[in-house]
Amino acid sequence: MSGHSKWSTIKHQKGVADVRKGQLFTKLAREIAVAVRQEGGNVESNFRLRLAIQKARDQSMPMDNIERAVKRAVGGGDTQEQFDEITYEGYGPGGVALMVQALTSNRNRTASDVRAVLSHGGGSMGEAGCVSWNFESRGVLTLTVDTGQADDVALLAIDAGAEDFNAEGGFIEIYTRPEHLEAVRRELETRGMVISTAEVSMVPKQEVPLTPGQAEKTLRLLDALEELADVQKVYTNADFPEAVLESYQREG
Repeated sequence: MSGHSKWSTIKHQKGVADVRKGQLFTKLAREIAVAVRQEGGNVESNFRLRLAIQKARDQSMPMDNIERAVKRAVGGGDTQEQFDEITYEGYGPGGVALMVQALTSNRNRTASDVRAVLSHGGGSMGEAGCVSWNFESRGVLTLTVDTGQADDVALLAIDAGAEDFNAEGGFIEIYTRPEHLEAVRRELETRGMVISTAEVSMVPKQEVPLTPGQAEKTLRLLDALEELADVQKVYTNADFPEAVLESYQREG
């Protein structure tokens, strides 16, 4: 598993942007609201809503909160805050690519906040399209597996429609087409597999290896970006050294 994949796994385990559960649940509720606004409140016909609800459940968001978020979004109304989806692109230490996905009710505020964090963390904002060419939308499932089990899990996933996988040290990441994510997840769960995370993600086509110093700065920058209230997800093509990731994991 590359340093990038291992960083993704550690991030999910630590809940880097999820330390304050109130903030996490607010972000998840926004995701649900936007999904409803785009495709309606019918879970059966709204793929994005199904993913948003499943993500909320994976993060232990209470069902009452989830149902309230759906009902509020379905109800609409002039008083409901409306959010725009924006993706900011830029660069971090060592020239790594960054994609910052946000849901905001104030574009100027969010752009200013993202730019300030990037500048303070040794990065910079770029023009639209400057790094997005290096990422592709893919379904990503993460599982914790026993030693020797990874190949069997990968074969099951591929039979269910997965395209590729990465495995190392008790973890496995399975990659699918976005539209096949649910089917692969269901098949693995029916076989008794426990899914740690399942989401549509922006996966880099090429990764940039970092020195230990660059890696530490990049990890701090990513954490700072994810702590912004309007930021939903941050993606990078950074490949982190093993020793830096081990230290990062212990910090949690």
